[in-house]
Amino acid sequence: MRARSILLFAVALLCGLFATNGDAFAAKRVALVIGNSAYQNVAALPNPANDAASVADMFKNAGFDTVDLRRDVGSLDMRRALRDFYDKAASADIAVVYYAGHGIEVDGTNYMVPVDAVLKRDRDVDDEAVSLDRILESVEQAKQLRLIILDACRDNPFARTMIRTTAARALTTRGLIAAEPTTSNTLIAYAAKGGSTADDGSSGHSPFTTALLAHLTTPGLDVRQAFGEVRDDVLKATDNKQEPYVYGSLGGGQMTLVSARATPPAAAAATPATPVAAPAATDTNLQMRQDYEFAERVGTKQAWTYFLQHYPDGFYANLAKAQLDKLSTAAAAPTTPTAAAAPAQPQPKTQVAALPTDASRTAINPADLARSVQTELKRVGCYSGAVDGDWNTGSRRALDQFNKYAPAKLDTKLASSDALDALHAKTTRVCPLVCDHGFQASGDSCTKIVCKDGYQVGDDNTCEKIPAKRSTPTASRQQQQQSQPAPTRQSSRAGGVGGGAAGGGAEIICNDHGCMPKPKGCTVVAVPTGQGCQY
Repeated sequence: MRARSILLFAVALLCGLFATNGDAFAAKRVALVIGNSAYQNVAALPNPANDAASVADMFKNAGFDTVDLRRDVGSLDMRRALRDFYDKAASADIAVVYYAGHGIEVDGTNYMVPVDAVLKRDRDVDDEAVSLDRILESVEQAKQLRLIILDACRDNPFARTMIRTTAARALTTRGLIAAEPTTSNTLIAYAAKGGSTADDGSSGHSPFTTALLAHLTTPGLDVRQAFGEVRDDVLKATDNKQEPYVYGSLGGGQMTLVSARATPPAAAAATPATPVAAPAATDTNLQMRQDYEFAERVGTKQAWTYFLQHYPDGFYANLAKAQLDKLSTAAAAPTTPTAAAAPAQPQPKTQVAALPTDASRTAINPADLARSVQTELKRVGCYSGAVDGDWNTGSRRALDQFNKYAPAKLDTKLASSDALDALHAKTTRVCPLVCDHGFQASGDSCTKIVCKDGYQVGDDNTCEKIPAKRSTPTASRQQQQQSQPAPTRQSSRAGGVGGGAAGGGAEIICNDHGCMPKPKGCTVVAVPTGQGCQY
């Protein structure tokens, strides 16, 4: 109890000195909610329209000043809705955009897909879809918090039919890519982390939206912790297959969408003031967060142990365990004899948007890590084998190819978290697509080269004109000899060697090598091969 009292007292001091809680109850809050289900050119989605309606009701019940609900909107209406919302967000403290529906990535840019999109070619996305940058622009004027929530991490339904006008243009087939906002106090929440897909759900709502409805507008709950609770619920509902992720960061003060109910002024006046008292926690989660921040500032094993004794389970308990693991690892590391013992320094305060990387890695076994690295290697075009968690020769060769073309210097012997981070940072193809002779690269696959009539694939893998066939070669001397009448040979017995052609023509001589006109001055004589000349 004494340790608990000290902890709460320290929290009270820290809150008084450092906390700047956002008074969301008094702030002006606006929201734009879009749900696209009835797609006209690809398969419809069952839940986004229902998800959007329930999220809009949640914001209305939370007392938002303006909630604009749009369902099954086309390209023009979606752009108009964002344009109108820009004006509302400009005068607001908190601006939220929620989108549920299809989302795709083309050439490093994320797009939300209206219901009337055709997307016959990759270059059509700027005209027919709405980029994430455009959505961010619609909330950029809000004063305290700019929040984008995307339940759109699904397989790309246009990937198989979309014509790629440029072979080098990258096209992700699974989910959206990571998007780090460039403005402060901006959060982008994905239903599933970049490069992975989200479950649409079969109970009227997606798992992600179900968790949002349960936690996002809890009074007094910091928005970062709310998304941490959402993450835990979705992981549990999907058997750890889907992990929501939040990109961006906020300042050190508390930021809630709905503030905790404050004590009415009359009641406060009737309560006598006490000289020194720790403020009562208005919410269990708020108190837990405050205690976590104090333990983080102390930064010792004892502080984290005290915290876990009071909060053994939940989001912040997992973070505390990760901090303990980090301290244990640092204590076990060998030190050089000349190194002076440095005093323990408080750990810097971490801005928590979702479970930190170090904490999440402690739960990943080697096979899962290898499977994740194989998935990312396949995404960047360096791996064509099975994603099975077996870190074999093919996987090591693929990571070696990534090192070559990224370039990087990752250890290929084992699948590592460093390799996974390096792969996550690449948003487009890294390894070149190598095709056999007679095939050419087309996006992420090889297609056969088809030449027009009269042309064929040459040695340099381009179409070249087929050369004309050569004329029939001249008949051989033997064939000529067989086609000509045999010359008359004069026998030496008949009186002198020599001969004349039938009909008195020019004399010729013949032997096994063929026949030829008798040269001038030649006296025909008999030789072993027939006839020859003597001069």
